[in-house]
Amino acid sequence: MIPAPEPGLTPEQLIARAAALRPLLRQQQEENDRRGYYSDAVHRELLNGGFYRMLHPRMFGGYEFGLEAFLKVVMELSRGHPASGWCFTLAGSHGYVLASHWPEQAQRELFGPSGDFRCAMTAGVMGACRRVDGGYRVSGLFPFASGIPVSTHFLGTGLLEEPGAPPAPVYFFVPRADFTIEPDWGGEEGMGMQGSGSNSVRIADVFVPERHTTRAALLAPSSERNREGTPGTRLHGNPLYLGVLLGWFSCEFGAILTGTARAALDEFEHLLRTRKMTFNPQLTRMHDPNNHITLGEALSRTDAAEALTLAATELYSEQCRRWARSGEPITAADTMRVWSISREGCRAACEAVEMLFRAAGASVSKRGQRLQRYFRDVQMYRIHIQSQPMFPAVRGQVQLGLPLPPPFNY
Repeated sequence: MIPAPEPGLTPEQLIARAAALRPLLRQQQEENDRRGYYSDAVHRELLNGGFYRMLHPRMFGGYEFGLEAFLKVVMELSRGHPASGWCFTLAGSHGYVLASHWPEQAQRELFGPSGDFRCAMTAGVMGACRRVDGGYRVSGLFPFASGIPVSTHFLGTGLLEEPGAPPAPVYFFVPRADFTIEPDWGGEEGMGMQGSGSNSVRIADVFVPERHTTRAALLAPSSERNREGTPGTRLHGNPLYLGVLLGWFSCEFGAILTGTARAALDEFEHLLRTRKMTFNPQLTRMHDPNNHITLGEALSRTDAAEALTLAATELYSEQCRRWARSGEPITAADTMRVWSISREGCRAACEAVEMLFRAAGASVSKRGQRLQRYFRDVQMYRIHIQSQPMFPAVRGQVQLGLPLPPPFNY
C-alpha cells in the first residue's frame, strides 16, 4: 500500500480547491494558450492538491473518489480556462485505464513507489509494434496526445501484424524518457483549446515489456468478454474498475464543455452589466430584453449539459455496480445509452456558448476576448471524432442487432 498524501481529503474539498483556482486560470488564459499547456504554477497546485490522484486506486496512493467527483472538478477547472480543463482531464484520467486493465505487477511498476502517475493517450491505432523476446518494439507518431506536457507516461496503440492472425491493436505504456513531444501545439497551431497540451508524441523503436501492454479491447462497448471482471476489479475490489471506457470518454467531454459554457455565461453577464447599449448609452446591455432571452436560453442549456453529463456518469457507475451485484455484463446497448446522454449534454453546452458569442456583439470577435476563445474552444468538440456520425451510427447498429465495425468489435 502507498499512502495517499492527504488521508482525510474529501471530494468536496477538491471541488472547492478547483473552484478557488478560477482566478489564476483566467488570469493566465492568454499565456497558457500561447504556451500550449498550463503553467508550472497551475501544475503545482494540481499536483500538490491531489487532483491527479482522484481516480487512482487507494492501493497505489490514490483517493478512488469516483467518476462524478472527478467530473465536477473538471467542470470547475474548465470554467477557469477550458483548455486547461481539457489538458488536466486527459492527463489525469488514464490512471483509471491502467488500474482497470493491467495486472498487478504492471500497476505497481507504472504507478511507481510514490503513486505519481499522469498519462496522455491517443485512442486511434497510430503506431506499429512487432513482437520480440519479452515484449514488443513500438514506433509511431501519435497526434493529439492531450495532456502530454504534464504527463509522466504515454498510452498508445500499435497494430500488431503476425502470420496467420488478423491485425490486432496492442495498447502499451511508455515512460516519459522514451518518447519525444513534438512542438506542434499551442499558439496558432490549433484553432481552439490551444492550451490543452495536445502535442504529437513520437516513439522510435522503443522496447515495451509484455507486462506493460494489453490486448484487451479497451474501446469495446461491452464487458461481455470480462464476465469475471478485470484485473482492476479483482485487485481493488471496486466495480468501477470494470473500465468500459467508450461512454465514459464522452462524459469527460461533457464536463469540459459544461465548464466552458459556465465560463461563457460568466463573461456574457459581465458584458451585460458593464457595456452600454449601442443606441441608448445611458443604459447597460442588461436592460435589453433580447439579452434576457439569450441569457435565459444559455443558462437553461448549460444546466441541461451539466445534468445530462452527471446523469450519464451515474448511469455508467450503476452499470458497474450492477455487474458486481448480479454478474450482469455491461452491454453495447448500455454503453451507447451512456454515450448518447452525455453527447446531448455536450451539444447543449456548445449551443450555449455559440448563442452567447453571436449575441455579444462584434467586439468579442477580436483575439484576446474571452468569448471568442470559448467559441473557438467548443468548435474543437464539434470537429472531434466523438461528435461525428459514426457514433450515432453505432448506436443504431446496436439497436438493430447488426455487427459493429472496428475498433468496436476487437
